Amino acid sequence: MDSQMKLEFEKSKSGDKDERYEAYQNILKATDQAVDWAYDVWNQLIEDLTHKDPHQRSRAAQYLANLAKSDPEMRMIQDFPKLWEVTKDEKFVTARHSLQSIWKVGISGFPQKEMVMTFMIDRFKNGTDEKNYTLIRNDILQNMRYLYDHFNDETIKQNAMDLIHTVDDKKYNKKYKDIWK
Repeated sequence: MDSQMKLEFEKSKSGDKDERYEAYQNILKATDQAVDWAYDVWNQLIEDLTHKDPHQRSRAAQYLANLAKSDPEMRMIQDFPKLWEVTKDEKFVTARHSLQSIWKVGISGFPQKEMVMTFMIDRFKNGTDEKNYTLIRNDILQNMRYLYDHFNDETIKQNAMDLIHTVDDKKYNKKYKDIWK
């Protein structure tokens, strides 16, 4: 990892609000492509998933999701449950930002896609007791749409449609179907 990227990670934790946001944007942009330094920060990011600061937890989750494509050792298979926990964070904005990035893990390979789909399907079916579960369901279906667009895998679409058909509320049923138009 070059010194500039090290500095971005430092700024994302300790700079003022504008510096943190700029660093956050720079890290996400850098990790849009595979990088050769993922393991330089991996363990720290795993640790940060339980940081006392919800912003740190959210950023760590988003960075890890982006770094999944840079994981030839497939550490994500083992570490995913820790990442998934942040999608259930006590701070809803932290949970939601984490959940909205989880599809990026799925595009890193077939086993990762299957794992992410399994977790999302289970949450869609069994998460109705969660606060804001309709938003969570929307994010899950949007994640599935991103995975479908990436892989063009009809199984993903069929899974999403099967889930949508279980929703009795006409308003949400329509809203969820609109994701797939």
